Parts: sequence; C-alpha cells; structure tokens
Amino acid sequence: MNKERPITTLYMLMSVDGKISTGATDDMDVDKDLPKIEGVREGLHQYYEIEQTTDLWSFNTGRVQAKMGVNEKPLPERIPVSFVILDNHHLTEHGVRYFSAFSKEFVLVTTNPEHPAFGVEAGNLHIILQKELSLSEMLMTLKKDFGCERITIQSGGTLNGMFLHEKLFDYVDIVVAPVLIGGKDTATLIDGVSLRNGYGLDTLGALQLIECIPLVDSYIRLRYKVIR
Repeated sequence: MNKERPITTLYMLMSVDGKISTGATDDMDVDKDLPKIEGVREGLHQYYEIEQTTDLWSFNTGRVQAKMGVNEKPLPERIPVSFVILDNHHLTEHGVRYFSAFSKEFVLVTTNPEHPAFGVEAGNLHIILQKELSLSEMLMTLKKDFGCERITIQSGGTLNGMFLHEKLFDYVDIVVAPVLIGGKDTATLIDGVSLRNGYGLDTLGALQLIECIPLVDSYIRLRYKVIR
C-alpha cells in the first residue's frame, strides 16, 4: 500500500448482477426504489447499519448527493464523520452549507474555480482546486494536509472505474441485495471506458477474499483485499 495516501475501501450496495442503481436516469435510485420491493426491503437496513461502522472519512460525489436532496434539505446536526465531495456543478450554495453543517471536516474537490463553495464561509470547509482531476493527488493531499489515514469510497460507477484503473483501491466491501435489475445502461459497481483487445490488463483489480458473511433476508456481505 502507498504510505503517502490513505487506505481506501470501496463500500457499496449492489444487486446480484452488479447494478448500483435501479435504472439509467437520475430519478431512479437504490435508496428510493429498493424499499418499495417486497423481498428486498426487509433486509436493506443491514447495509445502512454496516455503513455506520465504516471509516470516519467518507468520499462521495456532488451528483449523488444532489440526487439525495442535499440542495433542498434543512441543515442537519453535525456528526463525527469528515466528508470529501468531488463536485463541479451539482451542489448549490445550500448544498455546500448542508455538508459544512453535517461534517466534522468538509473537503470539496473541484476543477471549477467558480464553484458556489468559494462564496461560503465555514471554519470546517476546505477546498481543493485542481486544474485537472487527479484522484491520486487528492488522496495524498487528504493525508498530508488533513491527517486522513483511512477513507471509505462511495462514488458512482464511472469514478469507481477511475479509482480501480489508477490502482487506488486497497479493500472492497460489498453488500449484495437479493435482486436482479438488468439493463446495459444501468450503472454498475465499476463503469467507465471498457478495455479493448487485451490492452490495459495490468489495470485490472485482482482480489483476495477476506470474508463472505451471510446476512438475514438473503443478503450477503463480501469483503476483499485488492492484491494487484
């Protein structure tokens, strides 16, 4: 593991066929839709309960958070978790204030020098402005400047693919819901540009199983160490 960056864990909820959404549009989402499905909703609480035990630093995206309504929600009470949000245009000023109120430390990563966050004053708000997105530089800055030793990644399939191909995952922790979703345009755990004709095989992630834990209501938790 690279000692210059935090230890990373990809923690996600997915269907048996690897989908992390219920469809190809932003109004379709596992958090909103799975509670409506008999046979799936009964065990869904386990994913959120395990989530409460993950790292005290959490990485996500403005797009995902905007889908979850942070641009409209009332300001929450602070929790002892620090959030890192990658965003260029999905978070409004209210969304930034939401995370400033919610987080122990809130680090916004952006390539947009006109992001609304620059107009917000909050003692725990920090902005990493990059000319071009570099996940590896972001992680090294989080460790060097903010003391982040471990971080849980919960981003979308395309960004997960970037983490994977840049070899920035150390562990993978997946809760598998007992449902098949289908659809070639539905987001999967790892999306992004497909490999062609064998090129880039050195970027594939080989995994070593740490635990396979049967949960109740036909859910499964799979924990892996990334070994290459």
